Amino acid sequence: MTTVSRRGDAPAPAVPPGTGAPAPAEAPGTGAPTLAETPGTGAPAHAETPATRVPDPGERHRLTAVQGLAALSLDAMASVAYGPEAIVLVLAAAGGHGLGFTLPVTLAIAALLAVLVASYRQVVAAFPDGGGSYAAAKTHLGRRAGLVAAASLVLDYVLNVAVAVTAGVAALTSAFPELYGDRLWLCLGVLLVVTGVNLRGIVDSARVFIAPTAVFVGAILTLVAVGLLRAAPVSTEASAGHASALADNATTVGALLLLKAFASGCSALTGVEAIANAVPSFRAPRVKRAQHAEVALGALLGVMLIGLSVLISRFGLRPVEGVTVLAQLTDASLGHNWAFYVVQFATTILLALSANTSFGGLPVLMGLLARDNYLPHVFALKADRQVHRHGVLALAVAGAALLLFSGGDTNTLVPLFAIGVFVGFTLCQTGMVVHWRAAGRPAKALLNGFGAALTGVAALVVTATKFTEGAWLIVLALPAIVLVFEVVHRAYRRIGEDLGLGRVPGPPRRDHSLVIVPVSGLSRLTCEALNAAVSLGDEVRAVTVSHDDPDDRRAAEDLRRDWELWNPGVDLVELMSPTRTVGRPVAAYVQRVYRYHPGTRVTVLIPEVEPAHVWERLLQNQRGVVLAHAVRRETDAVICRLRFRVAARR
Repeated sequence: MTTVSRRGDAPAPAVPPGTGAPAPAEAPGTGAPTLAETPGTGAPAHAETPATRVPDPGERHRLTAVQGLAALSLDAMASVAYGPEAIVLVLAAAGGHGLGFTLPVTLAIAALLAVLVASYRQVVAAFPDGGGSYAAAKTHLGRRAGLVAAASLVLDYVLNVAVAVTAGVAALTSAFPELYGDRLWLCLGVLLVVTGVNLRGIVDSARVFIAPTAVFVGAILTLVAVGLLRAAPVSTEASAGHASALADNATTVGALLLLKAFASGCSALTGVEAIANAVPSFRAPRVKRAQHAEVALGALLGVMLIGLSVLISRFGLRPVEGVTVLAQLTDASLGHNWAFYVVQFATTILLALSANTSFGGLPVLMGLLARDNYLPHVFALKADRQVHRHGVLALAVAGAALLLFSGGDTNTLVPLFAIGVFVGFTLCQTGMVVHWRAAGRPAKALLNGFGAALTGVAALVVTATKFTEGAWLIVLALPAIVLVFEVVHRAYRRIGEDLGLGRVPGPPRRDHSLVIVPVSGLSRLTCEALNAAVSLGDEVRAVTVSHDDPDDRRAAEDLRRDWELWNPGVDLVELMSPTRTVGRPVAAYVQRVYRYHPGTRVTVLIPEVEPAHVWERLLQNQRGVVLAHAVRRETDAVICRLRFRVAARR
């Protein structure tokens, strides 16, 4: 729809109807790159030299390596609060003997972490436009594999928001039980805060979250360092009086139990891919900064996971009901004092804020999917602070829906968590195997193949063990999301074909133009509308709609008399309507024009008042909106809405 301004402002560049794609930035309706980009990569076709490169004013709204670590790694960092515990609870089925395998399982997870970090470091270099698993799978395994990877990441990011918020609030209600009844409202409040911070920009969110991240990492490293100096636990007060979680009938330690422990512990790896998905959010040089952040994340996460597992073995920790493994380790290393509560409070805050990883990664991924025509193009738009605002809001709405569905209960959501990320890991690793084989690097291909095998096994084990607990929803949701991608893509392809994208159009031709101006009375608004109309078309007709009742007939006669006295040089056509609708009679008149005068270009110019104050819009009858909707729905006429601005008076 085109808006005509009475003040003579230059019209905005035309946007093809129904696409929402800005004409200068991309091919309308498809998101196809312009000549400034290399198709399929987003990389500039002709790199600028340092002497001619124009500074990007948006750089200050992008991340440094440290800020990227704070904004995009909270999910992975917070996972040390539940990763080791997930291993211990599985191995507890084999009694005290099973707990002795905690460190070996953790070392296997740390080895996989190293493979993933090395792989995603290469993904960052290979795909500087971001996308991570989606980009790697799409490029090397095909379009459909890329969509499966994207769908798995979308699911994981949305679930991470809900799980992170509920886990943080659960830790808070554990310390303050009187808040338990209000946990849903607390969850929604935390989500609202995180969403609001991210709407201000990823840099602002990073600045807000640097402090809690530093406190948490410092607290865990201090806990590990002090615990290694202890010969025995300094306190067991936290677990005193709680029932043991060890199985009464201990099973043997077999391969299946170890695989299950490994798969459960791999939940600590969620979030490792977020940096590779959000490379465009970093400052230049983007690739190096993102790689440094990825390596720092892997190093910190590996040290914390291994350190906590060493302490579990060193102190002979036994899981108990109602107390987390991290709380027991803090009690054993630092004592039941102020330091204990600092660690617990830092853990609570970081768990709640770890939802920020999704807000940093998913909007960028949705922007890439929109650029490739798998999501509406509105998700590719950025605000002034480099914010994919529509992606942030969509994630917030989806997270809120999950919180309402679960009632703020973590246990309802956990069975659904982490499956998607393992699917993404596996597809990304497999894609990099193809990449390295094509590049003639068999050693790196072997490393990624090993990682793909491990993450694939983890995905299968987690899905199988949690299938009846709700994982079947993920199995159904993945193909459903891929189907949505395909439907959107087909719609954009159809629009592109109708617009003739990729083909040189014929020369423009001039047709006879008719401008129709709906009027209901004489005023300055009517005069301004006719001024604009005679400037736009070869022929102008004013139309008025009247109903067959005494009041309407009298009003129509008065308008006809005043029109003849005014004599603007424009014919006034009266349209009789059996009902009190305005839009349909005008649309029917346009259709008659097309029928009797084919080849005529018809424009319907709708004059409207633009009030000085927002609240005054409530005083309008909204007939312009109704009229525009009817004409747009039933005809191919061009719709112009002229805004007559009313000056504000004191």
